[in-house]
Amino acid sequence: MIMKKKAFLLLQLLLILGSYFTAIGQNFNRTDFRDETIYFVMTTRFYDGDPSNNVHCWDGKSLNQGDPAWRGDFKGLIEKLDYIKALGFTAIWITPVVENASGYDYHGYHAMNFKKVDPRYESEDVLFQDLINEVHARDMKIVLDVVFNHTGNFGEAFLSPMFEKDYTADLADIEASMIKIPGRLPENYDQLTPGQQYQARLALMKNTDGQNHDKNNHYHHFGNFNWDDITSQWAQIAGDCVDLNTENPIVYNYIVEAYSQFIRMGVDGFRIDTGRHISRLVFNKVFNPAFLDVAKSVGKDNFFMFGEICTRDRNYWYRNTPPMSTPFYTWKDSKDYAWSDDETEYKNTPIFEDSGFPFANQISCIANYNDNLDEGGQPSSNNAFLNGNDYHTPDYSMHSGMNVIDFPMHWNFENANNAFGIATSGDHAYNDATFNVVYVDSHDYAPDGAPEGERFAQPQSTWAENLSLMYTFRGIPCLYYGSEIEFKKGKPIDRGPTIPLRESGRAYFGGYIEGDITVNDFADYTNATGNMAVSLKHPLSLHIQRLSQIRMAVPALRKGQYSTADISTSGIAFKRRYVDDSTDSYALIAISESATFNNILNGTYTDVVTGDVKTVSNNSLSVSLSGKGNIRVYVLSTSKTPAPGKVGKDGKYIYASSPVESNPGSYPNETEPLLEEVDNPVTPGETTDPILLPGEQAIFFEKGNGWGSSVNAYIY
Repeated sequence: MIMKKKAFLLLQLLLILGSYFTAIGQNFNRTDFRDETIYFVMTTRFYDGDPSNNVHCWDGKSLNQGDPAWRGDFKGLIEKLDYIKALGFTAIWITPVVENASGYDYHGYHAMNFKKVDPRYESEDVLFQDLINEVHARDMKIVLDVVFNHTGNFGEAFLSPMFEKDYTADLADIEASMIKIPGRLPENYDQLTPGQQYQARLALMKNTDGQNHDKNNHYHHFGNFNWDDITSQWAQIAGDCVDLNTENPIVYNYIVEAYSQFIRMGVDGFRIDTGRHISRLVFNKVFNPAFLDVAKSVGKDNFFMFGEICTRDRNYWYRNTPPMSTPFYTWKDSKDYAWSDDETEYKNTPIFEDSGFPFANQISCIANYNDNLDEGGQPSSNNAFLNGNDYHTPDYSMHSGMNVIDFPMHWNFENANNAFGIATSGDHAYNDATFNVVYVDSHDYAPDGAPEGERFAQPQSTWAENLSLMYTFRGIPCLYYGSEIEFKKGKPIDRGPTIPLRESGRAYFGGYIEGDITVNDFADYTNATGNMAVSLKHPLSLHIQRLSQIRMAVPALRKGQYSTADISTSGIAFKRRYVDDSTDSYALIAISESATFNNILNGTYTDVVTGDVKTVSNNSLSVSLSGKGNIRVYVLSTSKTPAPGKVGKDGKYIYASSPVESNPGSYPNETEPLLEEVDNPVTPGETTDPILLPGEQAIFFEKGNGWGSSVNAYIY
């Protein structure tokens, strides 16, 4: 009798689990990029699969002994794709892969050749194509970070060739590895100071010495920069980011040609760096249609492009200037502006800093900017919003073809309430905010007040609540590598070669994910071992895994329009619905606090967290809830889309009645290992006076050997 009872209970358990996984399988039909969740990887700092290609940058070598800046690689990323899939992520976004050249170029944003993959990522048996293939073999997608706005200051192979790299030389030695192209740089270049060498290179790109070196105007020659107006689209944003003349057809045709090869190789999307520093008109006239056409030609009808429109402002209109703002770039232009693909006017036309703006395309970009300064004149959309309880067909006739990182939400993500508030007040300004890519922090910034210069430093419960909002509200969730274990919490995100990388938010993550794993599907795995097993049991990691399972099981959480109408709550609550030919998914969501939903559809609702079933006949449902980051998702069973039942296991932040604490245990192996290196001490040379230009002063820093020692500053 006891054996029969045990067998019966086991059968019941198998039926429950079977219905759970079947529900996810039935409802997880990925038709556009809103069905994805993105894990953002800085490739060189993620995992080292091939120590033979490790190399230091020219700068920061002494700070990074044992931790070369170029450490992670494609081979390592392939080895840890299963870890990313185990977390539940369906897509990866990787930093730029094109050949780079600068003193600290491990991140990939200082291009030297847009058409060439940087060999420092590759191995003898693993090329970029192999990474793309391995991502797709796991039913995942790959987003490539691309830069149209600028190159590095060592020129570019087609636009301003100055150097070629000798990959047989010591790549950490600028003099050994960077081979000058004859006839380009001054004959005495090697005798110049580093500052003078920089000015010599800049002159070839921007005519800063009064000579017409950049004869075909590949670069902008404008010099006065303001972050908050149109000059930010003409002047370089940093010394190692030299601004390209993206209105010039010679330049934009080359960029399209260069990056189209990666679409043909199979990448599934582009994240577009520094998008705000290019006029929207250039995107609408050139980049958006060109890349989408290439994608369609190779069968990628859902190729996804999203831009970094960096707006460090708590408002959705950046400092009351729509053409500098995030939502602005999601729209086509309502007015037709003159545009010419004729390269003739750019050739052999001397342009200097004070020459004005003689080119037709740039004149149109200026007109476009000036025509859009009025907030009241901007278009509005209801594509993200329900009409009562009804889903309606979105109108994409004015969609630009490019989506955006949700910078207003990002900047407000000091807490979930602030982020939710800016979204609900500003979503009408986007063409369709359900396509916004949503993250808390990144390789550049944390939210305002978090503070912005550190990897997210707020309490773990705040992280959990932010994630609960990201995974249930509109938009595509995105997580920066390591955030699942609060990696380098409170450390400065980036201070260049002034501190060791291991003390920054761009530290090497590989030690935390050493180990093996068997992955069955997204957020479904067994046999995790080593340090990886501990990382996967971190409270936030488990939180992400369950949120992934819930999001996969409920289509409304991925693609639904939303409404906050007729809801009473002191927390965050909303309803969402998505309808297509085979789907009708309707859900009520509460985060952290109880809520009452009125004027909703009648029927049978099931909460995916608790399995609780409520039958509604009076168009009202009340949800009892407490716990920061905890959620309730009551899903209506419809004829097309039955509710999935309870999804996943209770944890520290999502639970039925009380938190379920997990003990991940201690890491069995070292988490931040340093490599053995032979230190080559530098013999001090002859003491010399600094070379100073008129009006300049030199400042020198001296620091003792101890980590806590003082830094002395001397002004010469």
